[in-house]
Amino acid sequence: MRRLVIDVVAGDYAVTRFDPGTAVSPELFTTAGLVAVTSTPDELSIVAPASATPGGGRTEPGWRLLTVRGPLEFTLTGIMASIAGSLAAAGVSLFALSTYDTDHVLVHDADLDRAVAALREAGHDVHTS
Repeated sequence: MRRLVIDVVAGDYAVTRFDPGTAVSPELFTTAGLVAVTSTPDELSIVAPASATPGGGRTEPGWRLLTVRGPLEFTLTGIMASIAGSLAAAGVSLFALSTYDTDHVLVHDADLDRAVAALREAGHDVHTS
């Protein structure tokens, strides 16, 4: 696996679950930072900065965002496996998501230091703000 450059993004994030079909306010997409909305037949999930978390759902706050510097080619393999394996070996749970250009993981704030240490030990270049 090649060495990844990973940025720890400033600020707290939250993950919120809504019932399927819940309407998402268009204003959410004007929020600075990563906003991800995923809809399945069983649920609607939103990842957003804690300050922009919509109400009315079941929210788990206290996440920190780590972003792999991209863009990453679709032909690259093992990126998420490398990150997930390193964090799993350190006992750090994660919430993973990808965009067209790159990969992101969220870890609980209480686990951030262990996550950074584990990723650095695995040979990745982790930048904190």
